[in-house]
Amino acid sequence: MTESGSHSMSDSKYRGIFPAFYACYDDVGGISPARTQALARHLLAQGVQGLYVNGSSGECIYLDVQERMTVLENVMEAVGGKMTVIAHVACNNTRDSQALARHAEKLGVDAIARYWNDISEAAPQTDFIIYNIPQLAGVSLTPALLTEMLNNQRVAGVKNSSMAALDIQVFKDLGGSRLSVFNGPDEQLAAGLMMGACGGIGGTYGAMPRLYLKLYDLVLDGQTKQAIALQNDICRVIAALVSGRGNMYAMIKELLRCKGLSCGGVRAPLAPLNKDDLKQADLCEKMIQQAERAYLG
Repeated sequence: MTESGSHSMSDSKYRGIFPAFYACYDDVGGISPARTQALARHLLAQGVQGLYVNGSSGECIYLDVQERMTVLENVMEAVGGKMTVIAHVACNNTRDSQALARHAEKLGVDAIARYWNDISEAAPQTDFIIYNIPQLAGVSLTPALLTEMLNNQRVAGVKNSSMAALDIQVFKDLGGSRLSVFNGPDEQLAAGLMMGACGGIGGTYGAMPRLYLKLYDLVLDGQTKQAIALQNDICRVIAALVSGRGNMYAMIKELLRCKGLSCGGVRAPLAPLNKDDLKQADLCEKMIQQAERAYLG
């Protein structure tokens, strides 16, 4: 956690690969503290630089406030102080968002993610990451709005999930050295990094963290041709992940289960896997392994 105004893009805690953390359920569908901690430790061991907790990949809109607090408490218990933790605190109402922001600050997270100043004020000693996802929010983070938000000294970065990589350059120019801009769309991480993103936050990172870490390194090393080739292979895996009848996160949790990490399924109304999806999950895992052999040796 940083004091207001002390953050900088030179701060390595906002650089690198940040998997969007998945909700981990027990056998009857409740949040599992043990499985949550196991997944957090697994991702730490993979070498990722941080976690983005309780976002849409974490099924946040299907969890109540206490469940989201439980998830964050167990992530912090497992990896707090060992990696950067950004807590997404948006809810359908400001009061619950403020409660989550206060709770996240009490736990010592590095930053909270959501737009509005009322929510930021509930955690006055914690960095604030603006989340720009116009295709879901119905409103875009415009240059004028970002300029206004930069009056809030707690604003430390933007998670940019718009499909225009140009937005990354625009936001970087407006924010200067104080603003870390994360790429959001997994399918364009290479492009986002080439436009100057400090790193990426993504929902499929947990399925293949080593490939995303390699992609990040390739771009930083200037190996553009190989980075584009790897990005294209990652996009093919993503296309396979969403090709089943079940929800993509159910598919990813099946891949994790095969690695010995039980995260349960997904919460209704998200669709669970059916028996035919298990063949698709096996195909996805084979695609990931093939890419790892090709790019990681």
